[in-house]
Amino acid sequence: MSYLNNLIKVIESYVKSLEEESIRDNFTIIYELMDELMDFGIPQITDQKILKEYITQKSFTLENVLKVPTASKLPPSTLTNSISWRSPGISYKKNEAYLDVIERIDMLVNHKGQMLSSEINGSIKIKSFLSGMPELQLGLNEKFINSGLASIRGEELPKLSHGIEVEDVKFHQCVRLSRFESDKQISFIPPDGEFTLLSYRVHSNTLRPLFLVDYKYKNHSNTRLEIMIKVKANFRSKIVANKLEIKIPVPDDIDSPKFHYNKGSLKYLPNDSEILWKFKRIEGGKEYVMIAELMLPSVNNTYNLETFMKKPLNLKFEMQGFVTSGLQVKYLKINEPKMNYQSYPYVRYITRSGDNYSIRVK
Repeated sequence: MSYLNNLIKVIESYVKSLEEESIRDNFTIIYELMDELMDFGIPQITDQKILKEYITQKSFTLENVLKVPTASKLPPSTLTNSISWRSPGISYKKNEAYLDVIERIDMLVNHKGQMLSSEINGSIKIKSFLSGMPELQLGLNEKFINSGLASIRGEELPKLSHGIEVEDVKFHQCVRLSRFESDKQISFIPPDGEFTLLSYRVHSNTLRPLFLVDYKYKNHSNTRLEIMIKVKANFRSKIVANKLEIKIPVPDDIDSPKFHYNKGSLKYLPNDSEILWKFKRIEGGKEYVMIAELMLPSVNNTYNLETFMKKPLNLKFEMQGFVTSGLQVKYLKINEPKMNYQSYPYVRYITRSGDNYSIRVK
């Protein structure tokens, strides 16, 4: 599956859009790429940057514009080096490395604010703009490392704080796995540019919901519906959630919606049968209330509210400086003895909602 995902990314980097017409028009390039990507059923080079160093033909676009191919080159030295993911001789005036710890969290919370299920999909992404052949050392907190080691070896997973277990830890090929298993150090020579150093998955039913929602409604003789929603940011006051969106399901064909609220902006989306409540930012511990008055269709005298009440509220948000798994970066050391330059590492923590961060209202 990993090979097939890389195959799609490589082909799209050449033909832009992976469609039947573009595959037909660029059959020669795709055939040459697949010849390099795999030999006798064994995956070989799947790095787009390395392949573009010596497969330099340009593709037909879907607008049928032919770009003139450049002159052929000799295969790059990276193909014969043990470090096939990085070309030698890279040089930058300012040497920088950016590290992002990004976690996408999916939760299902019942109407009482109790956790029903949760899953965290995390990754450590690096943007590397470093000269020469630098060796980087990344230090993570010990509890996370121990659980990650157990995941790789298939051992029983030790629990982190709050009962969190790390699963499916996957490293980029640049990581020295033998050193990681022996002394728990993540040591690697990075590819140039952006790449995912490692990814992981976390399951836990003991996490606190990040947002508490109190939902109430009142049906006035099947002619008017009143909805009251109270949302509270259930995290520390120093943390801020940005771009919070709450999608609130409503019955079909409502009329003349009126809103009363003390924060954010509200919009009725008739095509989706929902109300969108948006906040630019919401600080931890803050609480806000919205009341919506909706006129129900007059032709339906026996309107059934159970249908829309079964639909959960869906939340979207992003938080910086905070991750829910407990992963912590202790240090990022950069060593290039031949060039001995100063380097500047930067670390960010980002938590985002996944596709299924939902709160049941009944």
